[in-house]
Amino acid sequence: MRHRIRGRQLSRDTEHRKSLRRSLVQSLFEHGKIRTTLPKAKEVRAFAEKLITLARTGTLAARRRVVALMQDRRLVDQDQEFTGQSVVQKLFSEIAPKFAGRNGGYTRIIKLSDHRVGDGGSLVLLQLLTEEDKPAGRARKSAGLRRKRHERRKHFAARVLTAKRAPAAAEPAPATTPSTPAPAGENQQS
Repeated sequence: MRHRIRGRQLSRDTEHRKSLRRSLVQSLFEHGKIRTTLPKAKEVRAFAEKLITLARTGTLAARRRVVALMQDRRLVDQDQEFTGQSVVQKLFSEIAPKFAGRNGGYTRIIKLSDHRVGDGGSLVLLQLLTEEDKPAGRARKSAGLRRKRHERRKHFAARVLTAKRAPAAAEPAPATTPSTPAPAGENQQS
């Protein structure tokens, strides 16, 4: 039984697994999305979200902790040339401020329909969320609709009350005592 055993082995030893996790999360922060297998994506997602949460604090201690966990490398642009920026700088200056108002859930996994050619492994797309990817809150009904509904109900209730009062006023009042008494054994309620 795997009680209290966290994480996935991914058919690798500890150092290889840590290296894989570091390189995948660096690529995720560099490009904004990566294409990988589902178990790797689930493992990297947890690590990436911890790093983003740590980077949101923005302190020197947080920066040192991120460098210790992730290591650092220079970013490469489209022309395969090194830029002056590193992955940790990008994490602290661009990625973390985007998620300042969000508590967790910085990434998402989208299952792709294609499979890897060599072994048929199912592929997924792990990507950082953007501003337009925020979950849409439930649309509240506007106050105008609620007000109109309330007015309609009020008018309906007023019409029902006037309809009940009008026939009662038009009819003569019934006699208080019946003219013929009912027989003693019939229609008595006990």
